[in-house]
Amino acid sequence: MSIKSNISSYIKNISGWKSHRKLLAFAVDDYGNIRLSSREAREKLKTKNVTLSGRFNNFDALDTREDFEQLFDVLNSVKDKNGKPAVFTTYAMPANINFLETLKQGKFVPENLNTTYEKLAAEGKTTYYGAFELLHKGITSGLIRPQFHGREHLNINVLNHLLKGKNEQLIANMEVNSLAGIPQYEKLPGVRFSEAFSLCYQKEVDNHKKIIKDGLERFKKVYGYWSTTFTPPAMLLHPSLYSYVESLGIKAIDKPRSHQVHLGDGDYKSEKNKLGLQKGQNHVTIVRNCMFEPNSKEMDWVNFTFNQIKAAFFFKKPAIISSHRVNFAGHIEPENRRKGLNALKLLLKKVVKAYPDVEFLGIDDLVDEMLKEN
Repeated sequence: MSIKSNISSYIKNISGWKSHRKLLAFAVDDYGNIRLSSREAREKLKTKNVTLSGRFNNFDALDTREDFEQLFDVLNSVKDKNGKPAVFTTYAMPANINFLETLKQGKFVPENLNTTYEKLAAEGKTTYYGAFELLHKGITSGLIRPQFHGREHLNINVLNHLLKGKNEQLIANMEVNSLAGIPQYEKLPGVRFSEAFSLCYQKEVDNHKKIIKDGLERFKKVYGYWSTTFTPPAMLLHPSLYSYVESLGIKAIDKPRSHQVHLGDGDYKSEKNKLGLQKGQNHVTIVRNCMFEPNSKEMDWVNFTFNQIKAAFFFKKPAIISSHRVNFAGHIEPENRRKGLNALKLLLKKVVKAYPDVEFLGIDDLVDEMLKEN
């Protein structure tokens, strides 16, 4: 870690909620989301001139049985002071696109995650046999704790416009049950395809309310409980929705430390956040202070993340480790999963050795701890 990065790791931990306990939580985005359906789909998209740049468009795929099995093995292999394994708070989607019906109707049609798994198994995709059931075993055993990441990981407004215009890259994707390398819609500048709650006009907020409410209800049906924490895709959410999600039972929203929020119609607001309850809000703000992305670029991620954890504990802050499913996804490239899980295991061992009093917990449990002290 460079001197500049090291200083930054310490400075960002000065403000916000503190604890005398060494608490560590993982916040891992994008579970339940469909990106690439298979390696064959990826290769076919390349022949259709779909630009597949970056790790998400080349390695990310719906969680398989092997993904869950191997992740659970690693999490179970290292225990904290209480004999508990590390837990992944998987910010997850309860729904995806129904490719066939969406093409038929010419507009977005969702389907619940359990239905997606059933369809894949029925199609003979053996790697998905028992995956949904294993997901629930992981929840029951405390290894993963899904929380709300939006209903689906795409911007419906952008998708419907591209679909109406018969965009070649979108159609090529849908023909192979994928959503990789989808372009922006030029008439909605600044709104990326994967940013579910990004917007151009303030009036779009009303539709976002409907999606969030429906998404939370679907989440309960799919995962078996009501989510109490929420991080929207790309952490983009109109501030007027904060009180709305509070009314739906959300106790905490995961936000960037600092960013410019688009309020719609060209108006922007600077937002700075810190961990804990903030003035004028009735929800806890979660701000991640560590990063672990072992497949994003070649570097010593174990030591990089460990040093960030060290800085968090120095200032008596919980270590909230930000990551993404793509680091541990093996359906497209098994080597990608092996690399990510090996790094995860090394990190967990290093943390427990250095901090034998560390406590692993989920983000929702961390929020409850924070609320106890207010």
